[in-house]
Amino acid sequence: MKKEKAVKPKIIITSHINADFDAIASMLAAQKLYPGSVIIFPGSQEKSMRDFFIRSTSYLFNMMEPFEIDFSTTSKLVIVDTKQKNRLPQVAELLEKKDLKIDIYDHHPPMKGDIQASFEITKSTGATTTILSALLQKKKMTPTPEEATIMALGIYEDTGCFTYLSTTKQDLEQAAFLLSCGADLDTIVKLVVKEIKSEQVTWLNELLNEMSIQKINGMDIHISTISSPTYINDLATIVQKIVRMENLDIFFAIVLMGNKINIIARNRIPEVDVGKILSEFGGGGHAYAASATVDHKTLAQVEIMLVERLQQEVKNIQIAINLMSSPAITIEPAADCKTASSVMTRYNINTLLVVNKQKNRCEGYITRQVIEKALYHNLAHLPVEDYMNSETVSISSNADLSQIENIIIESKQRLLPVIDEKRIQGVITRTDLLNYLVQHNKELKQNESELGIKRNVKKKDIVNILYQRLDNRIKQLIENIGQTGQDLGFSIFVVGGFVRDLLLNRQIDDIDIVVEGDGIEFAKAYAKKEGCRINTYKKFGTAVIIYPDNFKIDVASARLEYYKTPAALPIVEKSSIKLDLARRDFTINTLAISLNPENFGTMIDYFGANRDLKDKTIRIIHNLSFVEDPTRIFRAIKFANRFGFKIGKVTSNLIKNAIKIDCFKNLSGLRVLSELKQIFEEENPIFAIKTMASYGLEKQIHKDLTFIPQTYDLLESVNKILSWHDLLFVDETYPRWAVYFMAILNRCPYKVATQICNRLKIPLKERRILLDRRLKSEKQLYVIENSKEYSAQDLYWCLIHFNTEYILYMMALAKNETTKKAISNFYTHHRNIKPYLKGRDLLKLGIKPGPIYTNLLNNIINAKLEGKVKTKKQELLLVKEYALKNKLID
Repeated sequence: MKKEKAVKPKIIITSHINADFDAIASMLAAQKLYPGSVIIFPGSQEKSMRDFFIRSTSYLFNMMEPFEIDFSTTSKLVIVDTKQKNRLPQVAELLEKKDLKIDIYDHHPPMKGDIQASFEITKSTGATTTILSALLQKKKMTPTPEEATIMALGIYEDTGCFTYLSTTKQDLEQAAFLLSCGADLDTIVKLVVKEIKSEQVTWLNELLNEMSIQKINGMDIHISTISSPTYINDLATIVQKIVRMENLDIFFAIVLMGNKINIIARNRIPEVDVGKILSEFGGGGHAYAASATVDHKTLAQVEIMLVERLQQEVKNIQIAINLMSSPAITIEPAADCKTASSVMTRYNINTLLVVNKQKNRCEGYITRQVIEKALYHNLAHLPVEDYMNSETVSISSNADLSQIENIIIESKQRLLPVIDEKRIQGVITRTDLLNYLVQHNKELKQNESELGIKRNVKKKDIVNILYQRLDNRIKQLIENIGQTGQDLGFSIFVVGGFVRDLLLNRQIDDIDIVVEGDGIEFAKAYAKKEGCRINTYKKFGTAVIIYPDNFKIDVASARLEYYKTPAALPIVEKSSIKLDLARRDFTINTLAISLNPENFGTMIDYFGANRDLKDKTIRIIHNLSFVEDPTRIFRAIKFANRFGFKIGKVTSNLIKNAIKIDCFKNLSGLRVLSELKQIFEEENPIFAIKTMASYGLEKQIHKDLTFIPQTYDLLESVNKILSWHDLLFVDETYPRWAVYFMAILNRCPYKVATQICNRLKIPLKERRILLDRRLKSEKQLYVIENSKEYSAQDLYWCLIHFNTEYILYMMALAKNETTKKAISNFYTHHRNIKPYLKGRDLLKLGIKPGPIYTNLLNNIINAKLEGKVKTKKQELLLVKEYALKNKLID
């Protein structure tokens, strides 16, 4: 909800869109030079790093949004780090104002279309911050250590830590001045120092941006073509970095530097010899690394020549026909799980292709692991199609190795059908592919060792992300945790939601630690070292570490879980980190980061979680996961709602199947209630509620519970009212979930609402909220809406005994805006009206205790509501007058 324009500053400071640290720092410095000014922050392109920094230091800026500002009285606009009008859309309206004075501070050279300023300082320094910092120093305006850190950061970043050619003597001098003011060099280093040299980052990005893929004889060959007027240092290092980052098999970089074209090649495929290919260009090297220099040719000519050469030399690797097993062992979708188990045992296979022979169509595949779980849970009679993986990709018999690898390894498809013209020729299994790769492995390992390349797609170093996105306390804390684990000989990991939210750049609320070893022993050692207390739970091998300020860390031994019956609580046994992650609900919650010093910041991904985060998809790990724990259905919906993700096709089908076999029948109502509360506590749960209804989950709560259009209208109204309440920043807690739940029960008969409370085993206090108190609030609203008129006093005495959740519910339920405004006025202005006088004050006046005390105090409230009484002295006069008139005192 946008606020009405109310602020009328005389001076506004701003900078260009996609602001960098120099722009941010310059705005801060200008704010010191222009007291009373307001900053309009234009936003930043590098979201992860900028948002982290702004969140940590925004209190230093007198910052507002354009829609909050009335420009009518603004007489001066201060622009820093740009002079281009098209880079200032946030003040486009203001720039059109006549008689506006414009002050500009910039380090960029003049360009066509520059804004004409009333006052301008433009100098050829490495950073605009340098110019403004020098003015502060000249005026003897010393920045605080926090301000100095931001300003120094602007200089360090825009000069590439003083390595760019644009760096001047003044930049160094002002950096020294800011350091003398207390700038924190450690903070600066963590934010601006890159893994590779700063001057190489531009070329690395250029190569990535210009990368194209040539499909030559079934192979993906990556080629980047760029130019530079000067020599690029360590180009081979940059190329190698790209190969590692992007996990490329074949990469050619064609780079024009000055008058010469350089070609650098890296390769990891035995069937390709880049040394031979580049020998035709006068270059040299070997099969896996080579380079060449070409004169008197254009970039386009060299690229065409290279592609022609590749088409001649690259062998067509078509191995599908040789790898596949034929004929394929299949089963019909309607066959039951018991039959599938017999087929697998008969042929000694672990995965079955599910084929509808009547339609001549491959429907999916099912694994032995899923079938065994189905039999364990007495689901042998159900059809295979209920639990098969239907997200199946097929290939033709002339498919190449890269296609097969991508589907089986990257997409984790257990069985790959080979189909030509709708006819199933055979299948390729993971074992088939692994056997082929093993035959080539010795040669491949030697090549990768020589090039310094590793092909482990499950691990990734994200230490930079940790340092950029975590605050200092959490960074220090996880380092200490890792060191303590190292001292005890344990492998320590932070897992689950912590890693997921870190990658999504969301606020991190929980720290979950998994220990490969004794989690309780670790927790005791760490708590003793840090001066914390702990709670332990030996049955589950878990502990909670509690700091003096009540900050908590959850610790668990790496464990696996299994279920004796559907919907039962799990049985726990110790295991490894991989098995611990495998027991979790969804792939996006299976990421782990090693905290031990030697592997600190290494992210482990066994189940394609990083892929699913990028695809914005919720996927289950095991096909019987919802049968074992039906509450995961609610969690899938909650996560999809929270992150704006979709639920994967297979996962969605498994939800439907779990509901179809009535998996909720043995589930405790309290567990369902807990999941519903979490959904209703989300910022906007309406999409989640609609998703629940699309699966028919409301019928699992009660067969007569129905969501109709009016239900969703009321829920939308609730959401608007709660958002309004959030903006009040009222320091008062209330059960947010209950307001949504009351809205859902609004059209339910009392008997049905009572049965829902019984089904969910809702505690007595909360039951009163959803039943009796809800009905009372609905009746009270009816009285208010059907009154011809009501005074502030009438509304006060109608509503004063209702808690916040009922007031908000009534506002959402109100049919007209007049009633909503009246109730909101009561809530924001009248609800907290109380007399200054107490019973003891009345006693001092000589009034005998009794019911009259309540009447007198209520009279004071009525007088306050009418605006007749404001002070304690006025209250005393009012009481004395009433008491004398009614002979309560002499």
